[in-house]
Amino acid sequence: MESLFSIRAEQFLSVYVTMLALVNPIQKIFVMLSLDAKLGERERRYVALKSNAVALVILLLFLALGNAIFTYVFNINLYAFRITCGFVLLYNGFIALQQGILIRLDAQTRLNDVSAVPIAMPMIAGPGTITAAVTLPNQEGVVVTIVAIVAVIATNALIMVHSKYLGGFLNRFNLMSPLIRILGLIIATIGVQMCFNGIKEFLDAIGII
Repeated sequence: MESLFSIRAEQFLSVYVTMLALVNPIQKIFVMLSLDAKLGERERRYVALKSNAVALVILLLFLALGNAIFTYVFNINLYAFRITCGFVLLYNGFIALQQGILIRLDAQTRLNDVSAVPIAMPMIAGPGTITAAVTLPNQEGVVVTIVAIVAVIATNALIMVHSKYLGGFLNRFNLMSPLIRILGLIIATIGVQMCFNGIKEFLDAIGII
């Protein structure tokens, strides 16, 4: 019994660490901090919880149905999804690099919209996390993967909700804008890499490489 529990704990830790690295809660801290000037405390909490709830539903849906969603429901390929998400991240990274904000809000922006896109998808549930949600159950087991995903999303939500404490420290030393611009460059680079990966998969699918 102890051996079985040990194996399950090890599997859970492996999946948890993998998914946590893909979700990247540190990035989401700066996403929330960039909303400080536009949203109040209650609205920021709503965005944090709603975006993670939407991301959790997306990841569990892909875990349960896998590639069938792409093939039979939407009739698209994973490489097309990677390229599209890459362009979304590239755009948001470019905005952050140029303007020092990760998400641009105006009077017409609705919290439900920004919670779903781009925060829930592709910043939380992106091509990397979705691919992991599809493939990890076969490697580590369905139950342990579900528990790990729920734990990762809960961790990410907790960090996002309490991001203002880090924001106070960064604002005190005028570090917020430079760090957001640096993160914007990183996000844009990740977006470009997603596009390249999608293009490579497309070329491989049609037999060019």
